[in-house]
Amino acid sequence: MNAQPGRGYLGIGEVLAQLRGEFPDVSVSKIRFLETEGLIAPARSPSGYRRFCAADVDRLRFILAAQRDQYLPLRVIKERLAVPTPSDGDRLLTRRELLAEAGMSEALLTELETFGLLRRVGRNYGPDALQVARTAVALTAYGVEARHLRSVRAAAERETTMIESLVAPILRQRASGARELAARTAGELADLVLRLHSALVAETLAEAGLSQAEMPHAGVAQPESADAAGWQDAIGGVL
Repeated sequence: MNAQPGRGYLGIGEVLAQLRGEFPDVSVSKIRFLETEGLIAPARSPSGYRRFCAADVDRLRFILAAQRDQYLPLRVIKERLAVPTPSDGDRLLTRRELLAEAGMSEALLTELETFGLLRRVGRNYGPDALQVARTAVALTAYGVEARHLRSVRAAAERETTMIESLVAPILRQRASGARELAARTAGELADLVLRLHSALVAETLAEAGLSQAEMPHAGVAQPESADAAGWQDAIGGVL
């Protein structure tokens, strides 16, 4: 009664069999430890056996990949798993699905992975991968290659690091709702950074004599929401 495949459940031994090809070091004790730490919560049979559904296995893949590839501590992984995402954005894409929906070649996908533009979540791709892939495909029509986009990835990582440092004081709070405030504040900061980036690109092109009247030129708004005010109160004199 270790597995009930007819009902879509897997026993812990079957989960290990699925994961060991990609994560040779995974073990029963490792999975039990992750459960103890609250990162996974498999169902239980009436006799007490763990029963894993497909979502549980995908979650395990994400955790193990984050540890192996990004060296993230369990605390950070748990925080990332806890951040809510829109229901339409939860779907993970297989390699075949990503290729088909983005209209891209195997060669381009491999190059995007090589240069860090696309990253897998376990064996699949996260919800943002499709937008990245479609944009990369559109850029190829102008002669842009994956290697040219390394600077974009590097800039995005620097900006993300800045945003994470700004919301870190909120995450350290024990008050209820701190995590939700941090997530919303990070979103507002990301929006402002993107708008500033767009304005700076437009300004630089104008200085080069390449400005067009129809080019979008986003202004930089000041945060006016209650969340922004809460963020400012929360970090106090840190900044």
